[in-house]
Amino acid sequence: MTKATVTPDMITKAGEILKAGGLVAFPTETVYGLGANALDTRAASKIYAAKGRPSDNPLIIHIAKMESLPLITRQVPDKALKLAKLYWPGPLTMIFPKSDIVPAQITGGLDSVAVRMPEHEIALALIDAGGGYIAAPSANTSGRPSPTKATHVAEDLGDSVDMVIDGGDTMIGLESTIVDFTSKEITILRPGAITKAMIEAVIGKVQEAQDKLINVSAPKAPGMKYTHYAPKAPLVIIVGESLAVSEQINAKVQADIKQGGVPGIICADEHVLQYPQGVVKSLGELEDEESIARHLYGVLREFDELGVTNIYSESFDTPRLGTAIMNRLQKAAGNKIIQV
Repeated sequence: MTKATVTPDMITKAGEILKAGGLVAFPTETVYGLGANALDTRAASKIYAAKGRPSDNPLIIHIAKMESLPLITRQVPDKALKLAKLYWPGPLTMIFPKSDIVPAQITGGLDSVAVRMPEHEIALALIDAGGGYIAAPSANTSGRPSPTKATHVAEDLGDSVDMVIDGGDTMIGLESTIVDFTSKEITILRPGAITKAMIEAVIGKVQEAQDKLINVSAPKAPGMKYTHYAPKAPLVIIVGESLAVSEQINAKVQADIKQGGVPGIICADEHVLQYPQGVVKSLGELEDEESIARHLYGVLREFDELGVTNIYSESFDTPRLGTAIMNRLQKAAGNKIIQV
């Protein structure tokens, strides 16, 4: 099944599964989501069980219409409405005070709810068919690289999902930006394709969550507390001037090979020839930030398949998407960074 062969009958069937309390994996413009009826406590519990996800890690409710917001929220600030007008549908999640109808299982026990409207025709059709409210984290085993194609979903979740809708490769490849409107200061909790500059151009100055928030006891958004996006092999990021980075990576690769290891290297197209040994994977040209973001999780999964023993990555601090790319890469590495 591909995006071109997803039929209305398939969407109808998937909607019936959701209404009956089942799980459906589906594509969005960011990554594949594992969907369940967001207002069904038992369905939400199935998501956590399928992913092996901690119960205090909140889920995002996906909607298809602005008219759906009042049922699940108590208050939506004017600034949030301004962002929604410009960036919904799109890769933007916003956190609001939740209404009583939203189960505590969806919000990790918090009095807030994360909401987004995806920019993907299959996702929007499915949300409508499933009743208007789909809770959907990424459709992968908790802690693993997020899925950017249907085969990734099958690798991780197998028979625990009632249906997988194959919409082809995702367009962005990184999860949505998350903005919290429930705190005293509007705060970006997770960077994404909707950047801080884009947000501030609409609503003025906002804050960014600091790294220390990763270990908060009650995370308001996915990715703030637990290990995420990690490949099976240890990953280290090497940061510094290009030549010094390649020399450091090559030295580590040679040491690994001498010890019988199979080292992997993540780099940009421009630097591939700088690495004569090891399993080299490029994310794309440095000027093509969209390519780097789109390929990151797929490359991490390829290394799993190849059985590499260590992974060394260049830094990708690109002008626009660099914050989001490095956020995911650093979490995949468990913040293991070497400055050269």
